[in-house]
Amino acid sequence: YVGCKVTRWSAGQTPVPGRRYISYCPHRMTHPIIQRLVGAPALFFPPRVNIMNIKCFKTAAAVISIFSVGVLSPAAHAAPAAATAEQQIQLYHGLPPARAAALVDVVDRFNAQEKGIKVVLSDKDWHTGSPRLLILEGEDEDNFVAGTPRYKALHVLMKEAGVPLQTLRPPAMMTRTPVDAKGRLLALPVGLSTPVLFLNRNALRQAGINPEAPTVGTWFELQETLGRLADTGHTCPYTVSEPGRVMVENLSAWHNEPVATARGKTMAPSFNGMFQVKHVAMMASWARARYLHMFDQRNEAEQRFAAGECAVIAAPSASWAEFRRQGKVDVAVMRLPYHEDFPGAPQNTIADGPALWTAAGTKPTEYKTVARFISFWLQPENQVAWQRETGYLPLNRAGLLASRSELLGDDLENVRVAVDQLTNKPTTADSAAQPVVERERVRRILDEELAGVWSDQKAAKEALDNAVTRATVTK
Repeated sequence: YVGCKVTRWSAGQTPVPGRRYISYCPHRMTHPIIQRLVGAPALFFPPRVNIMNIKCFKTAAAVISIFSVGVLSPAAHAAPAAATAEQQIQLYHGLPPARAAALVDVVDRFNAQEKGIKVVLSDKDWHTGSPRLLILEGEDEDNFVAGTPRYKALHVLMKEAGVPLQTLRPPAMMTRTPVDAKGRLLALPVGLSTPVLFLNRNALRQAGINPEAPTVGTWFELQETLGRLADTGHTCPYTVSEPGRVMVENLSAWHNEPVATARGKTMAPSFNGMFQVKHVAMMASWARARYLHMFDQRNEAEQRFAAGECAVIAAPSASWAEFRRQGKVDVAVMRLPYHEDFPGAPQNTIADGPALWTAAGTKPTEYKTVARFISFWLQPENQVAWQRETGYLPLNRAGLLASRSELLGDDLENVRVAVDQLTNKPTTADSAAQPVVERERVRRILDEELAGVWSDQKAAKEALDNAVTRATVTK
């Protein structure tokens, strides 16, 4: 298989004639050797040597040397340079293993073309170290951007380095944390996602529901579907990952309902209105009917769905990649349902997730390397590979167009659904991202108060009123 990592083809597995394999090679072209091996065309993207079986790679390298002279770039045949003392730019991250592997791939391929300065990954506590690059989210990101700026604004860094910043202009439905008041990027939002609905096709079939056209467009339609699942013996018809983010933050935007109100020159939380109370009360009735099951641990809902224990889940769009990677569920992805009695719904949801920050005080030569690294990451083929492996949303027009390509099959179906949902209608003041609600402390407060609803200890209105009061105090 000529030194290429082939999707869903483990080392030693016999390729199936006629099946399409998406391979990673130095050239985006159809290679005749691959066609002869598997009897089908292959799509080529950059090499992913680090996650290949090394024995197979050595064999493939020998094949390349015989059959591919003149096809691969000279760099592909170059011998490793002698070990020398080289400068390093430390990149901190806390990504889970599969996404960390995708990051390793990006970094390794970038370092292969660099001389002198290398990007080196680290998962050590960024508070005690001195990383120059940091992928942060949640409370870590909140702490990093609080107080005196500790970062170099991305738009400034790229301009000073003379490297174009090939990204889409940050839309209003995107998290405002890595964006300044003028809409310019302070950091690269490498891990954007938005909540969508995932369904277990096999569970739907067992309930007599057509998995290719399930009726789940509205919340009442989803309720009927969950009832059929429960009637056929499914013990966990529906669950939710990050309930505060889904049920309050995103569903409010999806229905063009405000979650914050202006008080003087500042915004204050106000997510205890009629819409939020109605939806949470509906979910409480589902919990009592055993349609909805909530779990204590942050990722437990996704783990239960991935294991086939829950039939439907509202979860971040990026979870698609992990669900498919585990392979235990035939998963479908659809837009979130909406309530028909709210005029104008559905509107749009919110995109949020980790961002890549650059620490202030870095040497000019290191800033230039950082600029080249970001430019490399934003190249079309790298964007496609990043989306496929992590499930995250595209960062530029090239990545967006790739997600629409039929050549990738359903590999990026989650991206297509998420983008359609995010851009369903032009963003309004009420459906835009609200920084006062996005903070991790506010989301934690929401989840804590909502837990009282799921345990039938609090009414929906009481829980949301408490959450607003607590969030205002911690503002």
